[in-house]
Amino acid sequence: MSRIQLENVTKKFGKVTALDGVTLDIKDKEFFVLFGPAGAGKTTILNCIAGIQIPEEGVVKFDGEVMNLVDAAHRDTAMVFENYALYPQMTVYDNMASPLRSNLYKKDEEYIKNKIQEIAEMMKMDYLLQRLPSQLSNGQKQRVAMGRALVRSPRVYLMDEPLAHLDAKLRNAMRTELKEIQANFGTTSIYVTHDFMEAMSLGDRIAIVNEGHIIQIGTGDEIYYMPCNEFVAQLMGDPEINIIGGSLAKSGDGYTYTMNAGGKAYKLPMDKDLFKKFDEAGLDKIEMGMRPQHLKYSFEPKEGYLKCTVYSYESIGNKSVIVAEMGELQLRMIAPNGLSVKIDQEVYVDMKLEHAMFFNADTKEYVARYNEAEIRSFAIRED
Repeated sequence: MSRIQLENVTKKFGKVTALDGVTLDIKDKEFFVLFGPAGAGKTTILNCIAGIQIPEEGVVKFDGEVMNLVDAAHRDTAMVFENYALYPQMTVYDNMASPLRSNLYKKDEEYIKNKIQEIAEMMKMDYLLQRLPSQLSNGQKQRVAMGRALVRSPRVYLMDEPLAHLDAKLRNAMRTELKEIQANFGTTSIYVTHDFMEAMSLGDRIAIVNEGHIIQIGTGDEIYYMPCNEFVAQLMGDPEINIIGGSLAKSGDGYTYTMNAGGKAYKLPMDKDLFKKFDEAGLDKIEMGMRPQHLKYSFEPKEGYLKCTVYSYESIGNKSVIVAEMGELQLRMIAPNGLSVKIDQEVYVDMKLEHAMFFNADTKEYVARYNEAEIRSFAIRED
């Protein structure tokens, strides 16, 4: 168990800067998720912690001890890879035993047997111990890879998209198991993913990574409900958030928001804290963020609704996504399955403004949202 810190870590590959001044403070026993698009630098952070790669600048610390000059073998980390990395000629038992038999640990066979049995039973794979990797499904291979990491009881577990090759049903089951395993062992765990649902369901806290920078750190709820900018807002959601350009104008003791597309004006519902932030920001150009579940639609004309046309309709399991178009603006909405929807047919759209968040139109940075104080009360956990 360890507290892991990165302080101003920079890593370059030739002329490419993979990490640029990354600073993280991961708490002891925390399940910490690195989330971002492909190529963001997530795996490079993991490799710098493991000692596989050494940063040109900055330091990596375990419990306050600088680890930059400590080689990977002596950092006492355990990695689980996307591609399982199992020895094909060894049985499951021998794959799990391999780290304990290494020159670094040299455990006796009785200890190894008991430890493997304990982990195999906990992970419900004791019946697989005499099989070869070629005789396993992808889900079973991933269990073995995780089991091999667990037998060592390291200071920190490092997991690089370990569920990427599993089907959706198995991924859901494995997410639940991962949280349970981490809770049982109480070991600091750092998990890399580009999957929004994995990040939200697994992380005690999440770091958003993009282009070698840490963009935002917080709980899943904090980042989802109060993203620091539009990039994070779009990353945290599926379907992604609607960003609607417009202008803001003082109107009596409140504000009016006028959309760029179509010019429709909305008198914003009263929220004194929100309006105070508008007063302080002094912005006239502002962009409104609306999650797809906070848009309403009708296929019949309704007073106050925007007249749009259906751009696309996609059924995704137990729900559907309608994309409506009005000029250059596209609006994503959640709908039930089984609708009879045709491309280019008229659809009328309204917004539940009490769920809106707002961004600076020039910088794309978060400004404020409705009910922010209430959201902070449940989204931000104090230590």
